[in-house]
Amino acid sequence: MSDNKIPVYLIPGMAANASIFEGIKLPEDQFTTHILEWFIPEKGMSLTDYAKKMCEKIEEPNPVLLGVSFGGMLVQEMAKIIPTRKVIVVSSVKSMHELPKRMIFAKYTKVHKLLPTGLVNNVELLAKYAFGETVTKRLHLYEKYLSIRDKCYIDWSIDQIVNWDQEEPQKNVVHIQGVRDSVFPITNIKDCIPVKNGTHTMIIHRAKWFNEHLPTIILK
Repeated sequence: MSDNKIPVYLIPGMAANASIFEGIKLPEDQFTTHILEWFIPEKGMSLTDYAKKMCEKIEEPNPVLLGVSFGGMLVQEMAKIIPTRKVIVVSSVKSMHELPKRMIFAKYTKVHKLLPTGLVNNVELLAKYAFGETVTKRLHLYEKYLSIRDKCYIDWSIDQIVNWDQEEPQKNVVHIQGVRDSVFPITNIKDCIPVKNGTHTMIIHRAKWFNEHLPTIILK
């Protein structure tokens, strides 16, 4: 790696794989782009322990970490473990107080434990949980994006999201949020870069916006 290139590590959202970043192209003379894929957590693993294990996959010092949705929570946990140049969260939250009411309700009632996570092989239902969208039209696409169908991983992810206990947003975090995000509504979010017409899947559908703005956001 050339010394003057900035390493950027991308982490997809819950159950999603690297293909959600297919449209993201950062200038190769300035950045090196790496994708961190989800792995199946060990039984009883905390988000902190998961973040430590994910940090072991990072080879360059002081990287930029960009996480989408649940991946956005994970990069914030990783930034507590390793030094980072910048942390960018997309379609996500910066503290437990930005979670929507239904997730806070789930935390206290444990209703999320009753979710039919056997749905992992039903892509239509999985997309509803992971992307907040009803996807009858583009089902073949979502089959491509949502390849992590392990029930233990899905149960663990939902549990980590509703029980995330970060009280205050960290410094050095840039938050990009779609104004039409139905999973983490922007009405709950403080201090973010709003993306007009952006939904929870804007990393896929609004890749052009990210390609135009990310270099400046990273270098700021």
